[in-house]
Amino acid sequence: MVEILFVVGLAVAIFVGFNVGGSNTGVAFGPAVGSQTISKLGAASLMSICALVGGWTVGRNVINTMGDKIVPSRFFTLEASIAVLFFIGLALFLSNIVGVPASTSMTGVGTIAGLGLATDALNWTVMGEIISWWLVSPVIAFWVSAVIGRYWYPTLLDWFAITQTKGALIHIERSGWIVRPALGPNTTMREFVGTLLVLAVACYTAFSAGASNMANAIAPLVGSGAIEMNYGILIAGAAIAVGAFTIARRTIDTMGNELTDMPLLAALVVAVVSSTLITILSALGIPASIVIVSTMSIVGLGWGRATRVKEYTRRSTMIEEGPPGITSGALAVDTEDTPTIDEARKKETHTSSATEADSNPLPAVDALYKPWTTARVIAMQNIVPGIATVSAYLLFEFVPLFS
Repeated sequence: MVEILFVVGLAVAIFVGFNVGGSNTGVAFGPAVGSQTISKLGAASLMSICALVGGWTVGRNVINTMGDKIVPSRFFTLEASIAVLFFIGLALFLSNIVGVPASTSMTGVGTIAGLGLATDALNWTVMGEIISWWLVSPVIAFWVSAVIGRYWYPTLLDWFAITQTKGALIHIERSGWIVRPALGPNTTMREFVGTLLVLAVACYTAFSAGASNMANAIAPLVGSGAIEMNYGILIAGAAIAVGAFTIARRTIDTMGNELTDMPLLAALVVAVVSSTLITILSALGIPASIVIVSTMSIVGLGWGRATRVKEYTRRSTMIEEGPPGITSGALAVDTEDTPTIDEARKKETHTSSATEADSNPLPAVDALYKPWTTARVIAMQNIVPGIATVSAYLLFEFVPLFS
């Protein structure tokens, strides 16, 4: 029976890791693939490597927190571990059904908290610290992004304007006996540096996703002692890689279609802000939601840009509820020549001065910031973990197999 339970637990853990790889690859590399900076195969390869590095290094702290500090590891029987992993997998499934990405980290912590409440083993000090960071980190993401959107976005837009040329980015140059890489025939140094920046930010996001989300797949099994941490990280990393090479192709396509009006610069700002916060929290051992932090970064950037629009237009604008979704609305392009993540709109762009950028038509305020849509999305992102917490408590409290 123990061997069967272990196989079931391992299968559920692999399923969770598989879904993490499928969803997070689109988040990390959607902008890079959409701008034709890298292929889907290349994105899956880099995602696999960077997520594994993130889980192997910083992610150990999160695994320890979820596997031992919220609830003592002795309470993680194989049955309890399977139940926790089941609720995490259920959250991924529900988020796909409703079309709103749920936080696997919050769901995992909530399920473990339900176990702790049912067994009177919950460490309230650790739980209070985690919840405090859950409340503070989205606020930090919002205001950092809002300041960037309000004061620095037009300047960054000018700096980031990249002319994408035809032909290879780099080629191998042979001069006698010397063989060395060189820029392509039409490649400018600005294009080369900008391309490296896009890839670096994507890898950074993948690293932070691995650091934060690796624990969701294996922390219960590591806490129960069913598997050693190093082997667990390798298994979860392999599952994430499989997801990156398979179902992530569809999520990357979806991200590309949904982000048609999203400037590449805006995507990078959101990625840098949210990934930095998640990496710092992972280093502190705090399981945090990159979904919610990214959402608040998007909202903050859109709100900051909306306040800029109000100042430049010097008129009041009634903010009305728009169609569902935050991304494309909150980050609508300023001008027709803004570099975006849409392949169909790929065209050569030219650097403009700040004066020229300000003279172009600005987007409407309601295209940048939709408070009611934002509220709905954030509510759904918190409802799913709440349901998981209550369900886990009822399961561990009243079902004889787990109580």
